[in-house]
Amino acid sequence: MDDSKLVIRVFNEKRDREMVMKLERKCKIGSKGISMFTNMMGDPLCRIRFYPVRVMLVAELLNNGELVGMVGGCIKNVGTGSKGRHVKLGCILGLRVSPKHRRLGIGLKLVQCLEEWMVSNGASYTFLASEEKNLASANLFTLKCGYATFASLVIFVHPVCLPATEPSCRVEVEKLPLDQAISSYKKHLGGGDLYPADFEAILKEKSSIGTFKAYNVDTGIQSSWIIFSIWSTCEAYKLHVQMSPTSEFLHATLNHARNKIFPCLNPKMQPCDSLEKPFGFLFLYGLHGEGERLGELMQSIWSFASGMAETVQGCKAIISELGFSDPLREHVPKGSSVSCIEDLWYLKKVIGPIDDEADLTGMRPVGSMFVDPRDF
Repeated sequence: MDDSKLVIRVFNEKRDREMVMKLERKCKIGSKGISMFTNMMGDPLCRIRFYPVRVMLVAELLNNGELVGMVGGCIKNVGTGSKGRHVKLGCILGLRVSPKHRRLGIGLKLVQCLEEWMVSNGASYTFLASEEKNLASANLFTLKCGYATFASLVIFVHPVCLPATEPSCRVEVEKLPLDQAISSYKKHLGGGDLYPADFEAILKEKSSIGTFKAYNVDTGIQSSWIIFSIWSTCEAYKLHVQMSPTSEFLHATLNHARNKIFPCLNPKMQPCDSLEKPFGFLFLYGLHGEGERLGELMQSIWSFASGMAETVQGCKAIISELGFSDPLREHVPKGSSVSCIEDLWYLKKVIGPIDDEADLTGMRPVGSMFVDPRDF
């Protein structure tokens, strides 16, 4: 599209809110599936509001003021292993282009402007995640923008009511004090790990229910163990429903969420027709374990989370995201579980040269350690 007909500018919440939500409806929400369905909920800045350095850009037609595209972005500090190296990572979230204005270069211009903003705010790399089946996104970022595939992850969805199974070993699950949880995660961050550098803030967020350790007790020592944390989306969704009980956009968003999640669950867990009822899920994150009994421990973890979810009003599912190369992925309880979404992570270096010890291209994005729960 001719640059004289289009302007890329910063989103103005008062001026642009309704038009952005209208654009989101046109795009039918959900290019990234489960991770994306929370991003609008009546609040266009929802997915980046957690981050102090953030921006949302919109593409506006100069002749009539119509918004035909948008993209959000934030700067995250990521840790790169046990040596404590931190790198500023620019994250692209929620690229949208109006269906009538696609294939005109608008998405490319939005990404390029966002990358410029990220570089000006100190980002050394830029990053995004997209559903594996989203070929348009893959072509845009790999062929036109110079991104390389970085990692693959799978989102697992379970119903709250899991079938009861008795592990072959005795398992204990205990909640860790916050300081012990922080020190435990620091202890187990390896030299090849990539994780949010502010994970202490994540653990302290009110949506983070707590950090737990599961271990077998048959031998009298913790020969096999798993540490994990639990994040709840239920209260946030409840507040959105209370604030916007008649919002057409909110209803469309919740419908999309349910369409993504509920086909993965037991048919008895299908949602009722009323959208005003509470809805949400528990997200298991920060998973890391060692030992020979990981299968039994993973089963116990999901049973533990299921019991907790039954006490949370409106909780409909238990969700976790793990990397393809993560050894814990093979031990996620089967049966009623379904891996609904396969994500691809894309990465691009935008500033160089960079100290090799802080080079993300050689790092392993640890889905088991910290897929950032704030992005949900």
